[in-house]
Amino acid sequence: MALETTPQFDYNSTRNKLILSEYGRNVQNMVKYIVALPTKEERNRYAQVVIDLMGFLNPHLRDVADFKHKLWDHLHIISDFQIDVDAPYPKPAPDAIHLKPEPLKYPHQRIKYKHYGKTIELMIEKAKSIDEPERKQHMVQAVANFMKMAYVQWNKDSVADETILADLRAMSGGQLKLEENVNLARVEYRANTHNQSTSRGRTNNNQNNKGRSNNNNPRNNNNQNNRNRNNGGGSGGTRKY
Repeated sequence: MALETTPQFDYNSTRNKLILSEYGRNVQNMVKYIVALPTKEERNRYAQVVIDLMGFLNPHLRDVADFKHKLWDHLHIISDFQIDVDAPYPKPAPDAIHLKPEPLKYPHQRIKYKHYGKTIELMIEKAKSIDEPERKQHMVQAVANFMKMAYVQWNKDSVADETILADLRAMSGGQLKLEENVNLARVEYRANTHNQSTSRGRTNNNQNNKGRSNNNNPRNNNNQNNRNRNNGGGSGGTRKY
């Protein structure tokens, strides 16, 4: 008697690796089937069907500029650049797909006033390069207002205009100044307004509850007086028959 053979289970770990997982394994198997077709006419016809299917499976690509070009590039990538079809776009180079971007260069410049940031320093340098007096004055005013806003956000406290103007002179090397009577934009630090409104609401509720309890006291007193009157005027009184 022959022994029954245990069926072999098909796990994803035993299958070929998905090249572009967003299209799924069925699309990859279709592309593999197209690659093995004998004639280019058949490959072109089936490739167009797969392109339409890929666009249907990923409708977000329709928002990308020239999304058809991207779909054909993905078709070549899924086939491992083995598919031979008459594509409307040039075949991408395998080397261009695996290029790694250059590492980002992070700035290592020292910021003297960290609570103002590097942007303020760039704005000050831009203001120093302006030759027109009126336009330069407006630029300096805008820089000072921005410095006050940045100061309040960083230190969580209010600041006097004199402090901002002094920092502006120091950061610009004495080249940017404002008149002493100039008022900067009104910026105030406010604590957590949610907690304040919550505590204020609780206080109002407590006061309302206290008022309601006081309003109920006369009613309770009237009820007590009626009971005393029915009982003869009090606990120590005598009842007449």
